[in-house]
Amino acid sequence: MFDLCNMRQPRQSSRRPGPSSVEALHAAILDKQSFLCVGLDPDPEKVPACFGEGVKAMEAFCLAVVEATLPFAVAYKPNLAFFERYGSEGWAALERIVERIPSNVLCIADAKRGDIGNTATAYARALFEGMGADAVTVAPYMGRDSIEPFTAFQDRWTVLLALTSNPGADDFEFHGDPPLHERVLSRSQEFRGADRLMYVVGATRPEALQRIRELVPDAFLLVPGVGAQGGSLEAVVEHGMNARVGLLVNSSRGILYAGDPGGTKAEVCTAIAASAEALAGAMGSALQATFPTH
Repeated sequence: MFDLCNMRQPRQSSRRPGPSSVEALHAAILDKQSFLCVGLDPDPEKVPACFGEGVKAMEAFCLAVVEATLPFAVAYKPNLAFFERYGSEGWAALERIVERIPSNVLCIADAKRGDIGNTATAYARALFEGMGADAVTVAPYMGRDSIEPFTAFQDRWTVLLALTSNPGADDFEFHGDPPLHERVLSRSQEFRGADRLMYVVGATRPEALQRIRELVPDAFLLVPGVGAQGGSLEAVVEHGMNARVGLLVNSSRGILYAGDPGGTKAEVCTAIAASAEALAGAMGSALQATFPTH
């Protein structure tokens, strides 16, 4: 039962912020020799049976994933949709999961918000202050008004959708001269708080990475699409890495569902850890080739 007396004030997360600058994130990457971001997308149809059913299973599974992959991950990206569909119970589970993500790694709320003005500010406060996320994915379609309410938070990141990995990206993101995704990249660099912007750039579009790096040479790129969607880590590193690494490569399904869905918790977690370790190992090799003194 809800305590109505405790609902008069907005929720404030007790989680301490994660790496809040390029320098801090670069140091975290070199420390773990990995730029792996683990996507927490707990599809209830795919969560291994050993974790139970419903929201409780999703929460237990995500916490087990975090524990199994923590030696290799510098970021986690919980996908809000999987929790929101369960209403207040799902949101409460998400809050508890985020609270358990250590502050030496980044927590990216994959929310894809895209409104303006005080509505955007309310979204930002809910996710940064209430949930305790370090970063939020934002759709830039409405322009500056939809972005600056997020970048106004000094110790948080805003992750703009630029060139996504889905086939439907061709519908809009390549339209115009310059293409829309290039306009997003270049124009957003003029906004307040642009030093706190990251960009979503899909690994399935490696041919565009070189141009993207020309437009945002210093920014971090959040790169989905490696693994299950067919993107190449090697191509992402070749065209996307910069002097501060500048990459967070996300893997969701390839890590989360690496184990036998009918296996025990120990077996599932061992498989998850092995999948994360293998991908992080490839990242470590790339880092050693570029930053050999670390």
